[in-house]
Amino acid sequence: MKTNKKIIQITAGRGPNECSFVVAKVLKVFLKEIAPEAIEYTILNKVDGYENGTIQSVTILLEGMELEQFLKGWLGTILWIGTSIFRKNHKRKNWFIAIFELTNNAITEINEREFQFQTMRSSGAGGQHVNKVSSAVRATYPLFGISTTVMDTRSQHQNKKIAIARLKAKCIQFQLEKLSKDAKNEWTNHLNIERGNPIRIFKGSNFKRDKNAKTFKKQRSKLKNDLRKLI
Repeated sequence: MKTNKKIIQITAGRGPNECSFVVAKVLKVFLKEIAPEAIEYTILNKVDGYENGTIQSVTILLEGMELEQFLKGWLGTILWIGTSIFRKNHKRKNWFIAIFELTNNAITEINEREFQFQTMRSSGAGGQHVNKVSSAVRATYPLFGISTTVMDTRSQHQNKKIAIARLKAKCIQFQLEKLSKDAKNEWTNHLNIERGNPIRIFKGSNFKRDKNAKTFKKQRSKLKNDLRKLI
């Protein structure tokens, strides 16, 4: 089964501090639920709220086998029914945030076959042997215009292995930074929080989930059981 990659944003929109409080709480619940699903995550961007412990928006890169099915129980409007912790006499009880899927155009597979290598003499400490032998390796990924030079050892072969690993890491970081930048520009999501028909409802200071909200947990369990029968 192919691993899926998706980017989501949990956002308070232009809601008040209470909504940013809900985002922080929902993030904790979300990360707790993905743990048993074998879904890996990377926080790409996080915008803190004005109050301590609150989050205005957070953008997350997710990777997992059953990711699409799992997200069906999360994408949409989230409602918290509770009393404001910032305004004691405030009468409002319903606070809305949303979880959107962002366009994922920046993540591409890194193809080692497209790496270009150049050998050169090492510089610095190491004596005459280092200066006379072309043991240093420069690795470049033309698609991103990223390169790295390694002269850690006297072995050209070993330096090449290290260069490949470092270049891969730099390419991944490059893509994550681009995603983070793109996410910051998707502020339209902050304006489109739909109130009503929430995908999930939480209640009270303990953030207990309302079981009457939409849920796909039973459908996921049934799907898993059906797949086991087929194997």
